[in-house]
Amino acid sequence: QVQVVESGGGLVQAGGSLRLSCAASINILRIRSMGWYRQAPGKQRDLVAIITRDGSTNYADSVKGRFTIFRENAANTMYLQMDSLKPEDTAVYYCNTVDRIAGTTYWGQGTQVTVSS
Repeated sequence: QVQVVESGGGLVQAGGSLRLSCAASINILRIRSMGWYRQAPGKQRDLVAIITRDGSTNYADSVKGRFTIFRENAANTMYLQMDSLKPEDTAVYYCNTVDRIAGTTYWGQGTQVTVSS
C-alpha cells in the first residue's frame, strides 16, 4: 500500500511563507503526477498545483506567482513553497500521487495551513 505523508503546515501571518513537504512510498517509475490540493471549511477540495513526471507544472490562478511546486526525483518527495500568503489561503492542504500503471490516486492525510490577517 502506497503511503503519502504531508508535513510543514502551521500558523503564519499574512505576507509570510511556508514550505509544505510530501513524501510518497511509490516507485518513481510509476508516478504520473504529484499534486497539491486544498480544502477550506464548507468548500470543495480544489487543485493548487501539480507537477507531472516530465517536470511540467500547472497552478491555480489564485496562487500563480506566489506558490512554487518542485520535486526531488530520487527521493519521491515533493514540495510546495508558499510565499506572500493571504488569509484566503487558509485550508487543509492535501498531497496526492497518481500511479500511471495501476491508475490509482493516493492521498495524504492533509496538513493545516492557517494565515492570520
